[in-house]
Amino acid sequence: DLKGQYWTDDDSDGDNESEEFLYGVQGTCAADLYRHPQLDADIEAVKEIYSENAVAVREYGTIDDVDIDLHVNISFLDEEVATAWKVLRTEPIVLRLRFSLSQYLDGPEPSIEVFQPSNKEGFGLGLQLKKILGMFTSQQWKHLSNDFLKTQQEKRHSWFKTSGTIKKFRAGLSIFSPIPKSPSFPVIQDSVLKGKLGIPEPRVNRLMNRSVSCMVKNPKVEVFGYPPASTQAGVAPFNILVAGSAPAPSQVGGHCKNIPTLEYGFLVQIMKYAEQRIPTLNEYCVVCDEQHVFQNGSMLKPAVCTRELCVFSFYTLGVMSGAAEEVATGAEVVDLLVAMCRAALESPRKSIIFEPYPSVVDPNDPKTLAFNPKKKNYERLQKALDSVMSIREMTQGSYLEIKKQMDKLDPLAHPLLQW
Repeated sequence: DLKGQYWTDDDSDGDNESEEFLYGVQGTCAADLYRHPQLDADIEAVKEIYSENAVAVREYGTIDDVDIDLHVNISFLDEEVATAWKVLRTEPIVLRLRFSLSQYLDGPEPSIEVFQPSNKEGFGLGLQLKKILGMFTSQQWKHLSNDFLKTQQEKRHSWFKTSGTIKKFRAGLSIFSPIPKSPSFPVIQDSVLKGKLGIPEPRVNRLMNRSVSCMVKNPKVEVFGYPPASTQAGVAPFNILVAGSAPAPSQVGGHCKNIPTLEYGFLVQIMKYAEQRIPTLNEYCVVCDEQHVFQNGSMLKPAVCTRELCVFSFYTLGVMSGAAEEVATGAEVVDLLVAMCRAALESPRKSIIFEPYPSVVDPNDPKTLAFNPKKKNYERLQKALDSVMSIREMTQGSYLEIKKQMDKLDPLAHPLLQW
């Protein structure tokens, strides 16, 4: 019974008998197997940009499959955030993609798994990230192929050759473009620039600003060779991120859906996208992946938004329930939330401070909302809230028993507690 073997650079060195035997078995059973060179190139790009340990490969030669494990470092998360999300900062999140070994980007769309090896329970963040990366991959797969990726990389490399067009292009823009901090590019002081141009300072600043904005827009076609996703029918618009790294967490909110460049291959692209999305997962609905519309900032933990379709999908169909079911597991937290809702309802300012208003599906009519932000009924809400049992009472029996008791008091009490 031939099992998939981990693929390392030392597999064919023959340093010891076990390695020779392993290589022999693989070579005998899969002598005609072809591993696509673009796959090799993309794996090497991950090692070069991140580290040798950032990628692990496991071949299943007999079925022409290969598992690529991409290790995404999440040590940048705050300790409080990591604790609330139930993730381990000291351990990378693993993105496992299964490709066709011989076809790679020309084969079927890869399946995706997201996990942390030591995080065995309650890894709701993994479910949310899996859905996000699945949507991203499906969108990219519409235009991706091995030849397309190779062509784009060749175009980019020839564009940036010293003897190529970019050298002449730079010459025309050098007085306006920001100068990279590199030994090969001497830094030009502002005073020297103003003196040479003979232009007042405000005009120089405007010129430099214009040139920077133009440089950000132009690489769209040059890097990808296809129109931006916003021009394709039925697809949410995305902007292309040309920078080589994800934005800082403080700035990532507006740019986390930008598509990283394909310059270093598909594996690096999906790792960069995951790095962009992870810091702001709590700012996006776990069902529709649209940004929350709360006025007072985002929630601490991933949650469902107030859009009717998402509420229906979550409560009625259980869509992504695993990603948000641990929003408030502590008894003290639940009691506090109920107390805050009750206090807000009893206030004469309830129409102002009770936001967001609950969106709760009617258990007797799943097609309608029992509590609807568009038709606020504070008296009915108060009645349902009064029927919610305290956490101390809830811990005295099983979940089903408690739910039955609450349903007898008020059929909307338990759905409201879920909200």
